[in-house]
Amino acid sequence: MSTATYRAAVVRTPNGPDSIEIVDVPLAEPRPGQVRVAVAAAPVNPTDLGVVGGFFHAMGMIDQPEHTGLGWDFAGTVDAVGPGVNLAEGTRVAGVVTGFDRDFGTFAERLIVDAADLAAVPDGLGLDAASTVPLSGLSAAQIVDLLGDAPAEGARLLVTGAAGAIGANVVSLARDRNWRVTGLARTGDEAFVRGLGAEFTTVAEPGWDAVVDTSSQQEWGLAPVRDGGVFVGVRPNIVPEAERGITVKTLMVQSDGARLGELLARAAAGRLATRVHAVMPLSRAAEAYKATAEGGLRGRYVLQP
Repeated sequence: MSTATYRAAVVRTPNGPDSIEIVDVPLAEPRPGQVRVAVAAAPVNPTDLGVVGGFFHAMGMIDQPEHTGLGWDFAGTVDAVGPGVNLAEGTRVAGVVTGFDRDFGTFAERLIVDAADLAAVPDGLGLDAASTVPLSGLSAAQIVDLLGDAPAEGARLLVTGAAGAIGANVVSLARDRNWRVTGLARTGDEAFVRGLGAEFTTVAEPGWDAVVDTSSQQEWGLAPVRDGGVFVGVRPNIVPEAERGITVKTLMVQSDGARLGELLARAAAGRLATRVHAVMPLSRAAEAYKATAEGGLRGRYVLQP
C-alpha cells in the first residue's frame, strides 16, 4: 500500500533561489489541538530570501539535517482536524508559522499547525489576499504594541519603509493609537503613503519622538530619534546599541490567532492593505524568489500549490 504524500518547497544546501527543490513529503495526521490545512496561497516575503541564500544558516539560526522548509504565512481550507478542535472541514483559514529552524513551511500543498494559531478568513476576502495578512499584519500589530499609546506630548512617529507591507500596516495601526505618523518612502510612493493617512517624507531627519524602522538594512540606526525617544526595529540580529537615553526595542513576531482574526476582519473591510503583485504556481517558486530579490515590489508574489 502506497503512502500518501504532498509536495513542498525546500532547500537542502542553500545557495539562492536555484537551490529550491520541490519534494514529496509523507502526509501526516493532525494531533490533538492541531489542524491540517490544504494550502491555497502562500506569499513570498523578503525574509524568505535570507533562508534560501543561507544567511540564517550561516548565523546558526537554522540547523536542519535534511532540508529546510520555506514560507511563513498562508491561507487555505481545513483539510482535517485533531481531537479537541472545533473547526469544520472546508473552513477558510489563514495563519503564520514562525521561527527559522524547521523542516516544514507554507510553500506546500498541506500544512499542520496548532488550531490556536489560525483565524477564519471573512467572507468577501479572497484567499490570495488573505495570505498576505498574517506575517505583515501581526508584525505591524506587535510593533505598535511595543510602541504603546502615543503620549500626550511627543507623539511624532516616523515609519521607514512605509510603502512596504509591514510599514504600511504600522502606519494604519499606529494612527489608531493616536500617533502622528509620517511615512518615509521613495518619491513614487507618496500618493500611497498619504492615502494611508500619514504625512510623507523621503529623508530621515533627526528629532522624531519615535522611529519604527521596517527596512531590512536598518541603515539609519538611532540617528533620526530624539534624545529620550523610542526606536523599534524588525531585525533581531541588528540591534542598535542604546544611546542618548533612547529606548530600543526589537520585534520577534509571534503567532496569535485571535489577533489575526481582527486583522483579517480589518482587511475585509478595506482598512488594512492587502497587495498581491502576482500569483504563480508552486513549481515557479524560484522565479518568484528572484523577482522578489530585485526589490521595488509593492505587493507580494503569491504561490499556489
